[in-house]
Amino acid sequence: MNEEWYDDDEDLAEEILTLEAFFDAHTMSVHLVENNPPRAKRGEPGNWELVELSDRLLTYEELDVLAGAILETAEKDRRSFIEIEEQGAVVVQLRNLRIAIARRPFADKMEISAIRPIVKLALEDYKLNEKLMKRLEARAEGILISGSPGSGKSTFAAALAEFYSGKGNVVKTLEQPRDLQVEEAIVQYSPLDGSMEKAADVLLLVRPDYVVYDELRKNSDFQAYSDLRSAGVGMVGVVHAGSAIDALQRLILGGRVELGQVPSTVDTVVHIEDGRVAKVSSLSLKVKLPTLRTWGP
Repeated sequence: MNEEWYDDDEDLAEEILTLEAFFDAHTMSVHLVENNPPRAKRGEPGNWELVELSDRLLTYEELDVLAGAILETAEKDRRSFIEIEEQGAVVVQLRNLRIAIARRPFADKMEISAIRPIVKLALEDYKLNEKLMKRLEARAEGILISGSPGSGKSTFAAALAEFYSGKGNVVKTLEQPRDLQVEEAIVQYSPLDGSMEKAADVLLLVRPDYVVYDELRKNSDFQAYSDLRSAGVGMVGVVHAGSAIDALQRLILGGRVELGQVPSTVDTVVHIEDGRVAKVSSLSLKVKLPTLRTWGP
């Protein structure tokens, strides 16, 4: 086995030259499918267009060679890793590229999809009003970031993580795959032995001030988020949802969180559209004394 390691960008670029050639400054993702022309999503958050990059159809042999180079590079590069590896499916984090490789029997034809963040923002770049900034800094400790795919949720989550880290907090992330673009001070965690609950148990021993959970999909994800929040950890969760109400419905769905516990689990929902904060909702629990209402004859 070759023990050579790649420590600089030139070595890495040489291995994945064919893949990098499909990207430009405005490309979010590249989609290479057997017997199809190469395609890419280009534009900006909220305004993506799928374009064909060539008329030539890609062959299985070409994609197979490229997939082999990607996997070899991920094993040798210190800043890359194989996130998921199953029969017919592999997910690789290659520096800042998240690459999904699908082949038979998982897919009916071979496909390589590569996604790259094209924007990295600080929280100040969102130009949030003073009231919201104070809430995020002092009061919000159970946050959901909602939005549709490609709306900019993860970009905002990364900005929020670095904001909390810059305020002297210990910040960690829970991700699958680990593709948030955050500063070196923030350690990024993935499932432990395939379990987010086990990873959350370890995180409690690390005693973080905030955990960014990207993203909440399954019941186990919502349960781990709720457990960490109940333990007093500040939580930021990313969830696919068309609105703030939809995000809360996903939280409550199937008894994931009891209705009466929702405000103590999530106190703020930030909805992202087209790369900007479109709406912010706050949650609180109010208890009213029962009243007696009498009716006339």
